[in-house]
Amino acid sequence: MNVTICTDAEDVAQHAAAAVEQAAASAIAARGLFHWVLAGGTTPKRCYELLREADIDWPKVHVWFGDERCLPAGDAERNDRMADEALLNHVAIPPLQIHRIDAESGPEVAADHYAALLADVAQMDLVLLGMGEDGHTASLFPGNSALDDQRLAVPVYNSPKLPPERVSMGYAVLNAARRCLIMVAGSGKADAISRIRAGEKLPVACISGSEWLIDRHAAGEMICTSYCSGAGSPK
Repeated sequence: MNVTICTDAEDVAQHAAAAVEQAAASAIAARGLFHWVLAGGTTPKRCYELLREADIDWPKVHVWFGDERCLPAGDAERNDRMADEALLNHVAIPPLQIHRIDAESGPEVAADHYAALLADVAQMDLVLLGMGEDGHTASLFPGNSALDDQRLAVPVYNSPKLPPERVSMGYAVLNAARRCLIMVAGSGKADAISRIRAGEKLPVACISGSEWLIDRHAAGEMICTSYCSGAGSPK
């Protein structure tokens, strides 16, 4: 694992915000656009709040969503609603460059529609992901049939977390990204981190070439190993 150990959730968010700013500058300089995939969750939300003041050429940013819950548009529990309130309502990204998942249409229809949109993008520049206590990421849960779906966007049924129906980016997109950053904070995540380090293929561990920002509470036994070896300390 390519790991940076952070002090706490705030430190994780700050590291992530700095990484987004740097990735945006590099992508825009090289290709004129920055294709960025957003994660849901508490720690990413703080990252987005910090990015309101970032030196990013926002009109050249395209925003995508790693997953969405099948709830009505504008519902308070949707990931795009959180992103709007934390960041998107505060920066000058053209609305047509915010590529929402129309999850209110249902898993199959929304997944097919999003896959068609994703097919027009050769490669995402940066993917932000979180991790649940069970090792899921986006809406790819352990043991769920969506894990074996090879489409760019996949329908998710029987999620162990409400709501049970969702849409998620598939591994085909996530593993093709130029850079993937996984944000993990809180002691409730320590068991999953330990299992991944032991070699268990939890869904989040199947994202190739990812970088991990892990706070001390989630790192658990990793802290001594990282600091004693000189690896993974905050940059």
